[in-house]
Amino acid sequence: MSVDFKKLSSFIKIVDMGSMSRAANSLRLAQPALSQHVAALEAHFKQKLLLRSNHGVAPTEAGFTLYRHAQAMLKQLEQSQRDVTKATTSLQGHVSVGLATFSGAANFAGPLLLALADKHPDVVLNISDSFGHVLSELVISGRLDMALIYSFGAIKGTRLQPLFREEFFLVAPRSLKLPGRPDEPVELAALQGIKMLMPSSYHFMRKLIEASFAHVRIAPRVAAEIESLATLRVALNAGLGPTILPSSAAEQFRECENLVTRRLIRPVISSTISLCQSDHLPLSEAALVVREIVLKMAVDFATAGDLPPTNGPAGRQRGSRRDPL
Repeated sequence: MSVDFKKLSSFIKIVDMGSMSRAANSLRLAQPALSQHVAALEAHFKQKLLLRSNHGVAPTEAGFTLYRHAQAMLKQLEQSQRDVTKATTSLQGHVSVGLATFSGAANFAGPLLLALADKHPDVVLNISDSFGHVLSELVISGRLDMALIYSFGAIKGTRLQPLFREEFFLVAPRSLKLPGRPDEPVELAALQGIKMLMPSSYHFMRKLIEASFAHVRIAPRVAAEIESLATLRVALNAGLGPTILPSSAAEQFRECENLVTRRLIRPVISSTISLCQSDHLPLSEAALVVREIVLKMAVDFATAGDLPPTNGPAGRQRGSRRDPL
């Protein structure tokens, strides 16, 4: 039996939903017909593609390889259909971009929307900065075209292009007794035993903070896990504890009279923001345009002195603070 796009599309839906019955309902197909699609693919490739259990289905190693290639092929087919049927002088399409929560990447949202509205008004931009998802996984699965994420090493299934480094600062109630003057840096070890306001355990920022604490042989105490700047502001103003934030987010609290923002040293905490895109899914013409705008914005912001030091395409600049854009 031959392989066609319908069978590949069915296979992707099964893997995405983790269930034959849910995939059949979503595709409005009878489950036996869906099973025949899988059987045809397994017969063609001479490989078992799905593992079935009481909890649903999951791809085998061969199945996951087919899943990735099928995504790429179907995305190319979808793009070719759009290009053929919507060939106009105006660039069109939907582009989805993820921005790391609390990071300086959030400053790209406004200028990016304005640039597209000015130059490519028929491109619809979807921006995601949800705390509840791992952005690199959404890029790998094709749910996002690209994302600006914190990165500290290679991520399988992606290509990472470093853009800039961002330093992290302590934001604390002024009433909290810490060594030195409020305008002086504070050593990380001074936070030993102090209850902190932290992001959830799965978030990269939490892992980075915990690793930095471990470097000086202490562990952070957690007063609360907060995933919203608005809620964090309430907790800080209530004196429930200090927090550690990237410079762009910490900047929003500098004018609060009952809060202090202090640089952290020994060690300095910083991380690289990188442009993340899939290493196997092609970008549409609209997504390629958005990608070029993002890269140019990184260079322009760095030239204006708005970005911290970087080894990425934005070049080396001075300064650790980030002013709102």
